[in-house]
Amino acid sequence: MKRLPTKAQIRTEIEDQVEEFLKQGGEVLEVKTGSTGLVNGELNTNNLGFGQPRQQRTPVQEAIIAIEKKRQSKLATNKPKKPKPAKPQKRVIYDDFGEPVRVVWE
Repeated sequence: MKRLPTKAQIRTEIEDQVEEFLKQGGEVLEVKTGSTGLVNGELNTNNLGFGQPRQQRTPVQEAIIAIEKKRQSKLATNKPKKPKPAKPQKRVIYDDFGEPVRVVWE
């Protein structure tokens, strides 16, 4: 079975690739924080959900009532189960010093 690389191995591999890229003459451009989310220097208002009016919700009361009625009918038909008889449990009796003396089944 082939082992997956660890995070440390992946990290060193990426760092090696970046170093190789820089040695071959590539360069990394610095970008101001937050500027990648801007469109022409402004926030993209198409992605914001607050600019539009609130949409009406679809009423589902009938579906909820039908589900509850079905659930209640299932509960009414099921008989309550009899409780199982208690199984005997092992209990250890200790002396005054905390040493086990005997085992009793209750």
